[in-house]
Amino acid sequence: MTPKKKATGKSKESAKRPTSTAKKASKVEERSRRPRIGVLIGDDHSVVREGLASLIGRKADMTVVGEAGNGREAVDLWKEHRPDVTLLDLRMPELDGLGAIKEIRAVDERARIIVLTTFDGDEDIYRAIQAGAKGYLLKDVPREALMDCIRRVHAGETWYL
Repeated sequence: MTPKKKATGKSKESAKRPTSTAKKASKVEERSRRPRIGVLIGDDHSVVREGLASLIGRKADMTVVGEAGNGREAVDLWKEHRPDVTLLDLRMPELDGLGAIKEIRAVDERARIIVLTTFDGDEDIYRAIQAGAKGYLLKDVPREALMDCIRRVHAGETWYL
């Protein structure tokens, strides 16, 4: 007679599979190894900047690299940080959003810039696209649509809502 093996409750296959805790830990490690999307925010309203920074800061795949209160500061911070994606308002002091887009794209034509504004006139949209904006959103856009736009523009797509 051959001796019976003691049952452990696990098959050979289940013993090889990582536990759900191990799976979760490996996914967290994988996300933390991936580079985060660096975002520069340019808006002359501090409450808007702080709100956007808070929303973006809560995303595991994004980080805010700078906040500018006017177009000139946005260009300077862009040159300093070279963000992956820039969010710009159209109407800002010292240098408006269109001027900032043109100056940034003169340095790097691959710069990924999203206009985030309250102005929805056809002429504003057309001029932003002509200047090189890769996205155009109104400030009343749902949060997740904004985050999706940042991800898509970072991936090389264009996004206009």
